[in-house]
Amino acid sequence: MTTDPRIAPPLLGGERETLRAFLDYQRATLALKCEGLDDAQLRERSMAPSTLSLLGLVRHMAEVERAWFRRVFEDGEAPMVWSDEIDFQAAYDASRSTRAEAFAAWEAEVETSRRIEREAASLDLTGHQPRWGEDVSLRMVMVHVLLEYGRHNGHADFLREGVDGTVGA
Repeated sequence: MTTDPRIAPPLLGGERETLRAFLDYQRATLALKCEGLDDAQLRERSMAPSTLSLLGLVRHMAEVERAWFRRVFEDGEAPMVWSDEIDFQAAYDASRSTRAEAFAAWEAEVETSRRIEREAASLDLTGHQPRWGEDVSLRMVMVHVLLEYGRHNGHADFLREGVDGTVGA
């Protein structure tokens, strides 16, 4: 990894601005963990029997973005990206995936999520989480997805370290 292109979240800011900035910071962190690696390196698994890889994490986060923004606020029937069922584990199998394919899907879902958030009148926007059968607010979704990135970026540290001995930010 070379330079750090991430924009730090504000130290002082409103709730929405802060949530948006932290979420974008975590998204940029995942991209940074994958920087400079080729397809084979991105597919390297942590250790048997785990199928976890950096590319699998990118694919998984595309599913997370879709499940928590698109499916909650726009189309509860939208299919998952890599699964005919609601199977988040399917995304982890990146054995035949490429950086181009995984990043294109992830970046498209991130842009959809950003658009949904920008167009919402407030963080109190309510949508329906089909997996839970419950209504949730945009605020809750942003916090949940932020926590997902935080958890998975921790995994990405160990995966990157296994690929090239580097532990990122």
